Amino acid sequence: MLALRLPPKIDKRLARLSKKTGRTKSFYAREAIVDHLDDLEDLYLAQSRVADIDAGRTQTIPLDDFLRERGLLE
Repeated sequence: MLALRLPPKIDKRLARLSKKTGRTKSFYAREAIVDHLDDLEDLYLAQSRVADIDAGRTQTIPLDDFLRERGLLE
């Protein structure tokens, strides 16, 4: 079970969409989460990696080195 508090403007938009289409607000909330969860995970993982690089906890390698190690560049 998940309970969400949405900003009033978003809640009104969601209510209008639900009324116009005959679907529940929960249906659309679920669709939005399912459709965008992968993107959110990618974004936060990338931000975490950048923070690790900035803090010196991990290092980068040049792209050419990476490709060469995998036989994709001569």
